[in-house]
Amino acid sequence: MDHGELTDAERRVWGELPEGARAALAGLSGANLRTLLLSVARDRAATVRPADVVRRWREDRFVRPATVDPRVLARVEARMWHLLPADVSGVELSPVVPVGTCTAVATGSQNRIVTTMRASEVLSDPTNALAIEAAVRRRQQGEVHLAAVHRVLRAQDFGGGASAHFRLFALVSSARDVGSRLTQARLLIRHLTYWQTVLADLLPAAAPRLHVTTLDDHVIRERLADTVRPVLARGPVPLVDEPERTRGRGYYTGCALRITVRNGDLEIGDGGLTDWTARLSGDAKERCLISCLATERLADCLDD
Repeated sequence: MDHGELTDAERRVWGELPEGARAALAGLSGANLRTLLLSVARDRAATVRPADVVRRWREDRFVRPATVDPRVLARVEARMWHLLPADVSGVELSPVVPVGTCTAVATGSQNRIVTTMRASEVLSDPTNALAIEAAVRRRQQGEVHLAAVHRVLRAQDFGGGASAHFRLFALVSSARDVGSRLTQARLLIRHLTYWQTVLADLLPAAAPRLHVTTLDDHVIRERLADTVRPVLARGPVPLVDEPERTRGRGYYTGCALRITVRNGDLEIGDGGLTDWTARLSGDAKERCLISCLATERLADCLDD
């Protein structure tokens, strides 16, 4: 068993176990490994006292409640659903998705995901799950437009006492390529027009902006100029070029999006073109656009 790929922490833990433990565990079937881990969890849970639960509730950023007023958040999200075009299907996602959902289609480390003991992981990004649902639906129907709102949980520490969980309102569209990046342009118009509508309706005084970055695709740049911008220019929220953006390269393909308020000082949303449904369906002609907005950040800006 090669230990070269292990982190220092992993190497330390394996070093405390009997010789051959890692190989033995790696050799277990999935069902047997789950049985073993559930047994360990049951034994550990049996030792937990009420005081331990209270302490963890106070100290563990994974379990602390969000600070947002749920009544405000419910009104915001209800309005966003109301503004959504009728041909976008709403999806109520499960709290968990198959293990590897994020890393199978997007770059990133599994260490940032909360993995369960039942071959699943806690939902960390609704766009990943919606892309899977879109790929499944595309087998039986034409282009697919999906939306979901979900509280996600991420393992990385965002610092500053930030919560490990937050709500995202997500859109995912998938359609067949027709050439000349026209499909991508049409999907961009759909998503950007919706976000224009939401921002103008809920945050008209917060100086909202939509940002777009072309990622080394001159044809996308042309479609933005001759197809997307003329439509968005008629809308109430400006579409701003952001050529200096580097974040998202390798994650998005063709172009990336950003949603901000307060003259660009606060980011509340993100998105871009991806190859996710193409990879999930094994069809290189599939085109996919994802975008999402953090509804708690939007709710915090209502008094701007």
